[in-house]
Amino acid sequence: MLEAILLSLGGLVGLAIGGELLVRGAVGIAQKLGVSTLFTGLVIVGFATSMPEMVASVQAALSGSPGIAWGNIVGSNIANTLLILGASALIMPIALSGIGRRDAVVALAVTLLLWGLALTQIGAVWIGIALLGLIVVYIVWRYRHPGAAPLDEVEDDDQPQSGVIAFGLFAVGLAILVAGGNALVTGAISLATIFKVPETVIGLTIVAVGTSLPELAASVAAALRGKSGLALGNVVGSNIYNILLIGGATMTIAPSPVSADLAGLQMALLTASAAALLALLWFARSIGRVIGAVLVAAFAANVVFVFS
Repeated sequence: MLEAILLSLGGLVGLAIGGELLVRGAVGIAQKLGVSTLFTGLVIVGFATSMPEMVASVQAALSGSPGIAWGNIVGSNIANTLLILGASALIMPIALSGIGRRDAVVALAVTLLLWGLALTQIGAVWIGIALLGLIVVYIVWRYRHPGAAPLDEVEDDDQPQSGVIAFGLFAVGLAILVAGGNALVTGAISLATIFKVPETVIGLTIVAVGTSLPELAASVAAALRGKSGLALGNVVGSNIYNILLIGGATMTIAPSPVSADLAGLQMALLTASAAALLALLWFARSIGRVIGAVLVAAFAANVVFVFS
């Protein structure tokens, strides 16, 4: 048990350090490439911080634990929208200014697609390949249609001026994030096994939160630096990647249906959170601390329900 606790604590430290380095590098990359921080959050940071989910879900599927694999995907997306976005807003209100609407529509659409797969219990290699194809289409479309830059797009005096330094910070931050996420998940799974927590619950909560901590670290670091586009893009982008990229890779490598246990309340909550985020982006000017507190409270209530 001591080893599991030390792994968990070490993972948390790694995530905090890696998140700051990754955000610094990502903002520098955005400046060098001439793309918005929203696009960087959606594509670059969203992809990078989804790697712990990829590793955990694929390994779980190959190990014959589809409940952990798909529970991790569903639980991570719930954590992204409710916990991570909510915590980021509690730290620093996130200005919206019309950004991210199209991506939130995509996130809701792929969430409904995942729910359909859970209800029909279809699992096949061709479905996984199709999901992987969709993420490629999304990235190409997003690059060709970047949209308007958020209002927080300003030059930062403390950002790296060298492209090499920016990519170096990003790479080092990503490596620390993945190592920290893996350490935390390993420790958390060990603790859950000791206390005999069901597999689906492990995937939905401990593994999901553990693999989502890179997104939390990156989004909180972005919020502290006033980069609302990066914080929002990281969350929405990660949600899309989790379903299309990670779900696609999981089903391609180890084809199995989405766990039937997820087709009810958890998928309903995930869909409702995706729809709520879309509504906020269309009708709200910012995600303030009150809304952030509501989101975090909803996540906490779901965790209590899952363990009850």
